[in-house]
This record gives sequence, C-alpha cells and structure tokens, in this order.
Amino acid sequence: MDVSYSQKISRRQWNQPDKGELESRREETFIDDIVQKDHLERQVLAALDGVETVFDGGAGCGRFSILLAKRGCRVTHFDISRPMLDKAQELAEQAGVADRIEFVQGALEDLSAYRDGQFDLVLSFDAPLSYTYPNQEQVIGGLARICKRRLLLSVSSRLGSLPYLANPLQKLPFILEENCTDPFARWLLEHKDALTANFRFNLAVARELLAQGLMGGQAEMDEYDQGGVPWCITYTFLPDELQGILESFGLRKIRMSGPGAYARTLPREILRKIMADSQQRRDFLDFCYEFDQNPYVLGMGKDNLFAAAEK
Repeated sequence: MDVSYSQKISRRQWNQPDKGELESRREETFIDDIVQKDHLERQVLAALDGVETVFDGGAGCGRFSILLAKRGCRVTHFDISRPMLDKAQELAEQAGVADRIEFVQGALEDLSAYRDGQFDLVLSFDAPLSYTYPNQEQVIGGLARICKRRLLLSVSSRLGSLPYLANPLQKLPFILEENCTDPFARWLLEHKDALTANFRFNLAVARELLAQGLMGGQAEMDEYDQGGVPWCITYTFLPDELQGILESFGLRKIRMSGPGAYARTLPREILRKIMADSQQRRDFLDFCYEFDQNPYVLGMGKDNLFAAAEK
C-alpha cells in the first residue's frame, strides 16, 4: 500500500467545506456521541493536576481545546482540516478563550515542530491516529515524545468496530431526534428498509477485520484517484496491542476503557426516553462512565478504545 494515501484521503475527507459545521453538532445529533464525549470529558478533567500546556491532536471543532482553555490551560489546537479549524476558532471566540489557543493546521504524521516533553498533557481523541495507517505506531510515538506528564488517546476499536459489519444501519439507533437535519442521519432514516433488505453477512470480511484490524484499502485508493471522497483507511486496535505499544514508548500506569459499551446494548426508543429526562440522563451517563471502564467490556466501546497513560 502506498503510505501516502492515508494522509491524502484523510486530508480530502476532513477538508470538505461542511465538515466544520456538521462535526460541531454531533452531540446535538447522535446519542453515542453524547455518551462518548461525556466519558472523555470526565477523563480529561481528572487528568489536569499540574497541567498548564496542552497539545490537542486532531482537535476538530474544539470540543476539548475550548474546555481546557476555559480551565486556564494554554492549548495547541492541531488538525488536518481547515474547515474544522475555522469552526473551532469561531467557537473559541464565542467562548472568550481564543487568546489561550493556538490553531495549527497539520498532519499527525509530522510533529517535528514540537520539542520533546513540550506539553504537560497530550490528547488525541475520536481516532485520528487510526487514520494514519500504516504509520499509527510512529504517530503514537510522536505524541508520546512531545508529552511531559500525561497522554490521553482514543483510537478505533477492533472489537467495537466488528458489529458494524453486521449492522448496515450503523448510527441509526443513536439518532436523537426524528426530525433532525443532519444529512447522514436523514439518509439513514430514509433508507433503513432498503439497507436492511439488501444486507448480507460476509463471514470472510468479518474474519479479515478480526485478524488484520484494517478497514479500507484498494477500493478507497481507487475512489480517491477517481476524484471521490472515500472514508479514511482505518486501523483498528485491540486493547492489549495498544497497551503494548504505549509501554514500548516508556509510558506507564496505563488505563483503558470502552466508551459506549453500555449504551450500545439499548434500543433507540429507550435511549431517546432516557435522554429526554434530565435526571435519567445524568444517572445514565454516570453509570455508562462506570460500566465502560470495566476491563471485561473495554474492547466493545461503540467506536473508540480509550487509553490514559503517564510519562
């Protein structure tokens, strides 16, 4: 595989003009994003002791860089996408913290501009490093290099991704509002019957993903070459694999969790009912946070595998 394709495909995917606006509304659209972002926020807030400087790699629309700037940190907001950087800066200005954030466009494969141990806390959430295949281990090493105290990551989970191969409806159970305007949510709602009718389980594909951890490849490269916008080639991690990589770069006190493992067991009707009641919603998110940290379920997080480590 041409190693340049992952970065080129990611750059085109995330630089679509509407990406900034759509990504900034995910917690208004999808229940699984509410659960995942709540889990990650709790992990971030628990890691702030002694933290003054932060590197947020693949920071998107600023969900965490703005939160950290509000807490008094100085944040480097680093992302491959100009539309998301622009949206993040707009939101940071609205929040009154833009002066505490440096917005940088770049790819995680190249962190040479930053010195060893430059940042007290290094974050990379929602799996951008999984889109750097076949350089994912090198990218983890780069993030570890610039980290002084703590490293927090979420990567694509192999075990968590496998159920998607038997679920063509994907995020349909997590759509918060029936009348939402998100284009992908609308498409799922309008095509759910056809998606179900046309689905056929492919044993060979499931076994290949389980064994190799890779989603995408030649088809995505061909689509890119034809001018299309394919989804990113994605490397998915097993928990013990990720732990071993982190340990190989000298990280310790590694903790992992699977955000969304509990929520994915519930039907949409129940999830929407819970989300509609403020007390049930608070209680549910509290329990999700506890359940999803259990080592017996961490590989089955909805999309991501989370890891926290110390230098």
